[in-house]
Amino acid sequence: MKDILCAQRDSFMAALPEPISVRKDRLKRAAAMIRDHADRFCDALSEDFGHRSREQSMITDIGGSISPINHALKNLEKWARPEKRPVQFPLGLLGAKAWVEYQPKGVVGVIAPWNFPVNLVMSPLAGVFAAGNRAMVKTSEYTPVTAALFEEIVGRYFDPTELAFVSGGPDVGQAFAELPFDHLIFTGATGIGRHILHAAADNLTPVTLELGGKSPVIVGKGADLKQVSERVAVGKMLNAGQICLAPDYLLVPSAQESAVVDGIRTAASAMYPTLLSNPDYTSVVNDRHYERLNQWVEDARAKGATVDVVNPAGEDFGSTNSRKMPLHIVRDVTDDMTLMQEEIFGPILPVRRYDGIDAAIGEVNRRDRPLGLYYFGKDEAERRRVLDRTISGGVTIDDVIFHVSMEDLPFGGVGPSGMGSYHGLDGFRTFSHAKAVYQQSKLDVAKIAGLKPPYGDATRKAVARQMGG
Repeated sequence: MKDILCAQRDSFMAALPEPISVRKDRLKRAAAMIRDHADRFCDALSEDFGHRSREQSMITDIGGSISPINHALKNLEKWARPEKRPVQFPLGLLGAKAWVEYQPKGVVGVIAPWNFPVNLVMSPLAGVFAAGNRAMVKTSEYTPVTAALFEEIVGRYFDPTELAFVSGGPDVGQAFAELPFDHLIFTGATGIGRHILHAAADNLTPVTLELGGKSPVIVGKGADLKQVSERVAVGKMLNAGQICLAPDYLLVPSAQESAVVDGIRTAASAMYPTLLSNPDYTSVVNDRHYERLNQWVEDARAKGATVDVVNPAGEDFGSTNSRKMPLHIVRDVTDDMTLMQEEIFGPILPVRRYDGIDAAIGEVNRRDRPLGLYYFGKDEAERRRVLDRTISGGVTIDDVIFHVSMEDLPFGGVGPSGMGSYHGLDGFRTFSHAKAVYQQSKLDVAKIAGLKPPYGDATRKAVARQMGG
């Protein structure tokens, strides 16, 4: 890995400045790498998961990888332009100039997770390549077939000094994070994020952390309960809930709890009338996660929760090893239940009742700041109060998850849900160094401003002007 990094950095330094034409060419090759092998990637994803919906993979991992690349291609020239900055009085009048140039940083490390193991490689790469960098990618050991496919095909599209993939377990991940990259982006669990930050600290490597957390849904005043039910069910069951932005728990006015639960059950049943042999429904990724999710449901049951299993065809999940898990709607949840303490990352939806919007806001604020927050409702004052009184990475109003797919919005967390952001212009700037450039006037500014000894009246006037006198 050190050899790859050295070769990439040497190549990067020799090539500076990276022309826009070269950056565009890399972006086009990145899109072609995914487009040309879309079917194989879908097969690999399904093999890694045990079963993964082909159409879902096409939306989230194939289309969802090419779309940000195309967005970068379309906007790159605008993003990369030097940005004029004003020069304070009177230097501007005397002919001084100031501007910012966006320079590539060098070699960017990308540590990708297993839940969207194509998209969460390629979406960061859109910004990395647009900014003119080289990249090394560490793939997840939980999706080895997808990782092997990347390693097999990358050489047809990229020289190893432009893009390289490495795979392996936690020891490889640790060694990768300790490399002296010019920037490192990690997507994954908050606990691992802490280790990544420690590993990067010795090299003072700047880090972008895309973590997770318990993203709440608040059902507010005037919300269309049918719309709430359908949109929450779509978001929760996509990828079987294995999404960092999945709605993690629902906050519902006490009087509407039954209606919302019934609506979600109806919506989930309409989308997935069967589950075991349904090609549209994805499996839980591995035995460890499947067992964890089932243990959390049992923990909640044992502590007094009511569990509603949405199994419209009455299928026998005990007779299969498919790791398909029906949606579990869990009511009467309390803080001592594991599923109210940890990010769920599966098809389990706890429902909490509240009375008065400030109670819902308080519930959100006493937990770690989430990656996403979702508000449904028609009352503008209440919506404004939720936006003003909660802090989250991003917000979708009247739906869930969608803010992540807006390329011109920064995507990132806050506090335990992450640091830094990327996507679109924000990704270009994250992976660029904003270099300040100042060009001095032809005149002797130091003398005019009283900065040059011997000090005198001009100096005193300059100080008075600085102090607002």
